[in-house]
Amino acid sequence: MAAPVPISEVKGNARENRTAAHSHIKGLGLSNGVANTSGGGFIGQAAAREACGLVVSLVQKKKMSGRAVLLAGGPGTGKTALALAVSQELGTKVPFCPIVGSEIYSAEVKKTEALMENFRRAIGLRVKETKEVYEGEVMELTPEEAENPLGGYGRTISHLLITLKSAKGTKKLRLDPSIYEAIQKERVRLGDVIYIEANTGVVKRVGRSDAYATEFDLEAEEYVPIPKGDVHKKKELVQDVTLHDLDVANARPQGGQDIMSMMGQLMKPKKTEITEKLRLEINKVVNKYIDQGVADLVPGVLFIDEVHMLDLEAFTFLNRALESPLSPLVILASNRGLTHVRGGENLPPSPHGIPPDLLARLLIIPTHPYAPDEIRKIIETRTRTEGLTVAPPALEKISQLGEKVSLRYALQLLAPASVLAKVSGREAGRIEVEDVEECEGLFLDARRSAQGLNESKGFIA
Repeated sequence: MAAPVPISEVKGNARENRTAAHSHIKGLGLSNGVANTSGGGFIGQAAAREACGLVVSLVQKKKMSGRAVLLAGGPGTGKTALALAVSQELGTKVPFCPIVGSEIYSAEVKKTEALMENFRRAIGLRVKETKEVYEGEVMELTPEEAENPLGGYGRTISHLLITLKSAKGTKKLRLDPSIYEAIQKERVRLGDVIYIEANTGVVKRVGRSDAYATEFDLEAEEYVPIPKGDVHKKKELVQDVTLHDLDVANARPQGGQDIMSMMGQLMKPKKTEITEKLRLEINKVVNKYIDQGVADLVPGVLFIDEVHMLDLEAFTFLNRALESPLSPLVILASNRGLTHVRGGENLPPSPHGIPPDLLARLLIIPTHPYAPDEIRKIIETRTRTEGLTVAPPALEKISQLGEKVSLRYALQLLAPASVLAKVSGREAGRIEVEDVEECEGLFLDARRSAQGLNESKGFIA
């Protein structure tokens, strides 16, 4: 009798993405500048979304740099969601730097230095460089030897003969022996597709030619088509960096002083303050490259959440930074009403915890509490994002909690209620009203917790 053949099922290795608080936000949900009732994962706040849509248009036209916008509203009214929607609308090519007001106090450097670093992170530079390259499939690779000039019995490589083939023809090259070392490091062999930079001699192995795709190799190979066009061609390379990247690269300069060398030096050094003199020198070089048409400036967005956590010194610096020639759009968010500015308790209270001189510069976008039907739609959107099944009565109960207590509390009950539903053995983990009520009894909201503290026999002595 033949031995049984072991058969095992291959499990998928798809990575499970964590569902964060704003995972459902994909954009502002606008059509021709008008807010849809529900769009891009966003529900409600129509006026605020339309105002943010105008801000996005101005940023894309580079007419918003050096200006500041304040998102003002109570907790849980979508201020952070609006800022993230703005970043989604702008895309990955426009720098978006989000920070929290309290971050600047925990840095190893001064508060003002931490703010300036984030200002520079929010300003991008798109550098265009044309390079001459030789690109093709390796048809011949012959090192030519010569007598060792130092004497002895050894022989040295005088030059390297290499033949490259592209879709339009072949070219035979005689290369410096130093390039042979680079070719050896890249493990180039016949049939590989490579490119060689004419100016620097950098060699890059792109992959194996797809003409050899029928070979059975032990190692997995990446097969690529033969390059189109001639072997010798000019390529335009575009690289996106931020001004902070250039600051860090030049804080400890190594190698050349041209802009591409600066980018090649990007590393993670020990935290150190960058001098104002160095930044001014980099600004001069950047302006020169912009004038020559080699680079384009891309002003981005600096988002400071909980801006009322900044103190008078930081606000004064923010005022000056907004007036500098290279400045991004700054979006601030605050959930405070009339309150003292941090560090200015002896001064009269100021709206949103922001000094009046900075407040006068701001375009203020208000956010309002959500209506009951909007709360219900938001909860439905979150259940879809988290892949949960909720019975209609349970959805109604959660919506009522969102209206009476807070939206955040209602959303936070979804995950534990789904666990209780699975423990109860319901099909597809369907959440029922009893699961929501049990969670409500297990987890207090802020109001009930405060009431418990005020009682004579509170839960904390």
